[in-house]
Amino acid sequence: MTRVTLVRGDITRQHVDAVVNAANRAMRGGGGVDGAIHRAGGPGILADCIARFPHGLATGDAGWTTAGDLPARWVIHVVGPNHTAGERDRSLLTSCYRRALEVADDLGATTAAFPLISAGIYGWPLDDAVDAAVSTLRDTPSQVAEARIVAFDQAMYDRVERRLAAS
Repeated sequence: MTRVTLVRGDITRQHVDAVVNAANRAMRGGGGVDGAIHRAGGPGILADCIARFPHGLATGDAGWTTAGDLPARWVIHVVGPNHTAGERDRSLLTSCYRRALEVADDLGATTAAFPLISAGIYGWPLDDAVDAAVSTLRDTPSQVAEARIVAFDQAMYDRVERRLAAS
């Protein structure tokens, strides 16, 4: 069973087997978590994205690349739904977490660091984004021993901590 943990910090500095990236469909880097991972990981991540995903990745799906200069071995890229643009099917959001765990299992990863997918510029309502992350990570069978949710700021940390305590 996967243990869901919480830390406050920078996802690009997590010493885990895999870092999960909230990517866009094009898989060519972007803003937010995606931009931070590409900047910190270096050009090898983008080169691998281009080679592995020449046509991008569908919303709700996941795939992996090298982690470049990050302290992790792999980056697992997921494409969350853009709530702001009208993509409001929650199953696409929960699919990101499930698919990331499946990819982690395929890679043999036992630790993975997750951002809150779609909770930034994609505008998913925060309480539901937290619930989707916690419940899906806890309820999905996986060989991943630790799924670490990384909160960038204290307000998000407190929100996730409350949800974890309630479960």
